[in-house]
Amino acid sequence: MKKFALFLLATSAFYAQAPALCAQAPALEELIETARRGAAAPGLQDRIAKTLSARGGTAVWGQDFLFVADAGSPVSISIDQQPSVAMAQIPGSTLWMLLKKMRTGVTHSYQYFAAGKPLGARGDAVGYNPDSYPGPAAPHGKVTEKRTIVSHLYDGMKSDYWVYASADVDPAVPSPLMVWQDGQGLVGDFSRSRLFTVTENLVRQKLLPPMVQVLISPGQSPDGHALRSVEYDTVGDRYARFLMEEVLPEVEKMYKLRPDGYSRAIGGESSGGICAFNAAWLMPDKFSRVHSAVGSFTSIQWRPEEKLEGGNVYPFKVRKEPKRNIRVWMSDGADDLENNHGSWPMQNIQMANSLKFMEYDFHFRFGTAAHGGAQAALDLPESLAWLWRDYDPTKTSQEFRMDPAEKEKPFFRVAMLNREAW
Repeated sequence: MKKFALFLLATSAFYAQAPALCAQAPALEELIETARRGAAAPGLQDRIAKTLSARGGTAVWGQDFLFVADAGSPVSISIDQQPSVAMAQIPGSTLWMLLKKMRTGVTHSYQYFAAGKPLGARGDAVGYNPDSYPGPAAPHGKVTEKRTIVSHLYDGMKSDYWVYASADVDPAVPSPLMVWQDGQGLVGDFSRSRLFTVTENLVRQKLLPPMVQVLISPGQSPDGHALRSVEYDTVGDRYARFLMEEVLPEVEKMYKLRPDGYSRAIGGESSGGICAFNAAWLMPDKFSRVHSAVGSFTSIQWRPEEKLEGGNVYPFKVRKEPKRNIRVWMSDGADDLENNHGSWPMQNIQMANSLKFMEYDFHFRFGTAAHGGAQAALDLPESLAWLWRDYDPTKTSQEFRMDPAEKEKPFFRVAMLNREAW
């Protein structure tokens, strides 16, 4: 726990160093600086298109939050369920903007309105923590170009993937490994999770070992059908075998990997979150550290007529099947999905209570966000430091035990907050 405590202390020094950290202003900061000059600032629309998209989006740098929406009529925005305020139109466009200073260290919900009606779904903006910004002298890792693999286990499925290696990784020396599902959304210094930046900062602080990370996208069948749910939501070992038998041998042509599960982690969001847990549950000797955000522990791939289980069974599997030697970080939000497959918030609470009941080494972060990666992005420096705490490269195994502080805590309980109890 000593290294984890150092992480919490290290973040306090960030803002004192901020001018040095931003000496080479990245595109996000330049966008914010332009927006400070107002909606009519020269070049603002072009910067939005290049940094976010032609239809806008959100940008966060420190306490500055930029919201940009696209509509043919005036747009207002409600932030954190407060009364909506008007946004300013960017001249000569259908884009509307608001720049606002807000708290960091939390997520902020927002909803656009146009013509008196909601414009799109509500979103969550991330008040990033310090280690999600470029750190002083943090050496940069290397990421490959996009590569494509054709699977035999999935009958010709094609999947894109990228391989990222920390700066201190020696290709000839076996390295720790972390595999991420939906990897296409993690590539780049300022992806929503800011994975590369967080990794570099934590490696520099010795809170993560130098490691290889595999970022893999969901595959497509030869006839173009998306196979994400089949890969990720199915309770079975085919996807874990796909990683072990097909993907990682390709990675090892570039970098040697540690073979022990103690030195391997796997993570993802939504269906990627249950996919990560499924791989570790079925192969704890290959993946012993799990990072699950808004995990879909629901019935998406439940096929009773085919005698196929769905992810909804996992809270009960955890309680009734033999305990696995795994460490699990979970997060979800109170506004996560409710649909015909199940209740994401309730299932994640069920999973957390099952892990607690069986005294797993786990942590559950339950925020207010909707379905998406906001909470996971906010927590990433903390969650990775927690997941890899006390890692010792001289070891190949460790018995993961529940933190004594967690043992003293109660089970998670649900309170009725948004309507009368009867």
